[in-house]
Amino acid sequence: MANGIGTLAEKSLHAGIKAWYGRAGDRFEVAVDGFVIDIMRGEQLVEIQTGNFGALKRKLPRLLENHELLLLYPVAAEKWIVRQTAVGEPVSRRKSPKRGQIADVFRELVYIPHLLAHPHLTIGVLLTQQEEILRDDGQGSWRRKRWSIHDRRLLEVAQMETFADPVDFLRLLPGDLARPFTNKQLAAALHIRPNLAQRMTYTLSRCQALQVTGKQGNAYLFESAGTPEE
Repeated sequence: MANGIGTLAEKSLHAGIKAWYGRAGDRFEVAVDGFVIDIMRGEQLVEIQTGNFGALKRKLPRLLENHELLLLYPVAAEKWIVRQTAVGEPVSRRKSPKRGQIADVFRELVYIPHLLAHPHLTIGVLLTQQEEILRDDGQGSWRRKRWSIHDRRLLEVAQMETFADPVDFLRLLPGDLARPFTNKQLAAALHIRPNLAQRMTYTLSRCQALQVTGKQGNAYLFESAGTPEE
């Protein structure tokens, strides 16, 4: 299959989301405009992306020219770390203290801010429970002491939020957030790292959901450029 990932090559998390979202009447692994699409539901295309959105920079613009497209992205609200030997024998299983949230999608949206206002694109963020499978094969990063990520598995989808227009993302801003606000204030209000807050404001400014209204010292001040839909 050209320009796509076939069923035999896909990882467990991708396959699990496809099974969760798919329903009777859907078509799977369909060739559209030279690309392979995960699901086709009527005239709508559904693409599942569990990794880097940078890989979609060529694919999305082409498909959005003539098709409505829902882009699904999972965030691990809860995650269990499963350790295995190099050949897959169980070692341990523990719950990670890290908890993801909807705002984590901006780690990837920062690669496609110019597409978020496209009338054919809807972003669907899935808050999930996942297992991350680590194997002691000596091939992973030094941060994981050479344990490699062998796979990720979907356990459950707890919630799905959709964003059809850049202004929809303003729902993520806390009601008690100062207006205008800095990246530091946004990070504190959402309990996220400053780097993620910067990705949010950059992305939403690029697609004109936020606007820069001035500076507070060396920090830019941001304000909503529209009103989120109820």
